[in-house]
Amino acid sequence: MTRLLVAAITVAAIIVAAPVSSLSAQTDYYNTDAGRPVRIEDAYAIERRAVELQLAPFRLERARGGSYRWGIEPEFAVGLFPRTQVEIGFPIAHMEGVAGTRRTALGGIDASVLYNLNAETRLPALAIVADVLLPVGAMAPDKAYPSLKAIATKTLSWARFHVNGQMTIGDAPSLPDANSGTTASAELSRWLVGVAVDRTLPLRSLLLTAEIVTSKPLDATEPQAWDVAGGTRYQLSPRLAVDGGGGYRLSGADAGWFVTAGGAVSLGLPWSSRR
Repeated sequence: MTRLLVAAITVAAIIVAAPVSSLSAQTDYYNTDAGRPVRIEDAYAIERRAVELQLAPFRLERARGGSYRWGIEPEFAVGLFPRTQVEIGFPIAHMEGVAGTRRTALGGIDASVLYNLNAETRLPALAIVADVLLPVGAMAPDKAYPSLKAIATKTLSWARFHVNGQMTIGDAPSLPDANSGTTASAELSRWLVGVAVDRTLPLRSLLLTAEIVTSKPLDATEPQAWDVAGGTRYQLSPRLAVDGGGGYRLSGADAGWFVTAGGAVSLGLPWSSRR
């Protein structure tokens, strides 16, 4: 575990030490989302009246015991109002259980609203997110699970820093596989706290990021989890951004490695122009 922590710190140091160019205006690769490629996100919403289609973000996990699980979550986000983003996701999970059993099904419908409270000044940008995972699908939880998240983003001349804190309301799911069957990219946790650092290379339309996250499962008998991860986002065209990453769960019931990949297409509603 010590070697992995050192490796995570080294990745973050490399990102911070990379040559710096002046930050350009926010673009799709620069506006980070939960799960693309890391779990910690920034405090900004997409532009007003913009539409973003996330092309089935994919996450593959392997636990230390040798079992695999993967999940994809097609979703779309709309900038309905200034500094306000509404997002709906459809997590699909695949699980491998004991005795070679396998199962693939919808793990719920995930709906959220992000509101950016302020732009950065000397103070960080702040945002709040209200989210609910609805009990829709064969691998969904047995009831709805609402959660609240607070986000802070601070940009310095050499890096951006993000802090996320999230709380989920409700008892642990009654079905043993309901909790693990939500989705790899949006796990149900009683609470979650994480810090991420990223660096942009504007001339290359590239973002590099690393994070460390700790979370406590809804089931109080399960141990607290610690994750380290890193990844990159790249702007292929004015409308298309792709991402990829990976990391390691250092502790917890599902300790092991994971990898992520995805992409997003940004559009404008036909009666409005992108700013």
